[in-house]
Amino acid sequence: MNCIIVDDDKLARDVLEKFISRVDFLNLVGSYEDAIEASNALKKKDNGVDLIFLDVEMPEMTGIEFLSTMNDAPQIIIVSSKEQYALDSYEYAVTDYLLKPVHYTRFLKAVNKAYDKVYEQPVTQIGDSEIFVKSNSALVRLEYDDILWIEALENYIMIRTFDNKFIIHFTMKSMESKLSFGQFVRVHRSYIVNRNKIEVIEDSSVVVRTELGVKSIPIGKSYREKLLKDLNIITK
Repeated sequence: MNCIIVDDDKLARDVLEKFISRVDFLNLVGSYEDAIEASNALKKKDNGVDLIFLDVEMPEMTGIEFLSTMNDAPQIIIVSSKEQYALDSYEYAVTDYLLKPVHYTRFLKAVNKAYDKVYEQPVTQIGDSEIFVKSNSALVRLEYDDILWIEALENYIMIRTFDNKFIIHFTMKSMESKLSFGQFVRVHRSYIVNRNKIEVIEDSSVVVRTELGVKSIPIGKSYREKLLKDLNIITK
């Protein structure tokens, strides 16, 4: 799991770096003293980040403010000297909350929890045209043709079908890797659409038909060019 540290306390970063080096499944790819620096670095990283160790009280941008800017956040472990931010942080579905000074046994428990989340996947690909989605304690089989779109909901995603919806703790990036590239297309940072369900492409949206009518889904500026290139467009 690729991870980064975001903490303005150098001593705290040093302790976390030492702990991370002792865990075989963790790979530290960055250590930052403020959230703005970390935010800029995340946009440039090609190898992806699976886990962030995040302080709360930092200058210019707090850890909570940093969380609020992320639409497709990886797992978060808060590392703070105060308990008072726990309630706010859990609104963002953080994996764990560590109090400073952090002891190794407590750190290990937190990162094992993060590891278990990765390997207890709520979405399992079983072929080129179907997936299993975890719903409560059961696994539900979904044909790709039944999926209309996938929508980001902070640290969750919603998979929308004609007659149902499934909300699971998963990232859009991970969901893209599970789906058929040819059948699904990312049209917005918050939406993946089944291209077979697109009825109309407007200037800034695509229209998908549901059992209740139609749904207009926005097209992000950075996704429009690729969308039009991937589709078969016939013009005069």
